Amino acid sequence: MSNKLFVGGLSWNTTDDGLRAAFEQFGQVTDAKVITDRETGRSRGFGFVTYGNAEDAQSAIAQMNGQQLDGRTSFLSQSEQVLHFGLGPALLADSVEGLGELAEVVAHQQHLD
Repeated sequence: MSNKLFVGGLSWNTTDDGLRAAFEQFGQVTDAKVITDRETGRSRGFGFVTYGNAEDAQSAIAQMNGQQLDGRTSFLSQSEQVLHFGLGPALLADSVEGLGELAEVVAHQQHLD
């Protein structure tokens, strides 16, 4: 079981420190990172929180999934279960590359309608 959580649905105003503060109530957070666009520096609406142990990570999922964080409903999963969707063809390669910097990308698919 992973200690690293994917947090989606983040407000563009959520910062690394704000993400850490929201999740510290469930245990020792060793890392909290809001993912930003390399060119604009703007939040991409998701991030990762890493705990010192898997039990704290599970507690955070149970208590924070579907809850409000900075005015937006967040959704959480263990990072190895990340689904990244809704990107146009031009953004897909950069997004997969960006995720690969934070966690192992096991597989990805691009569906064009």
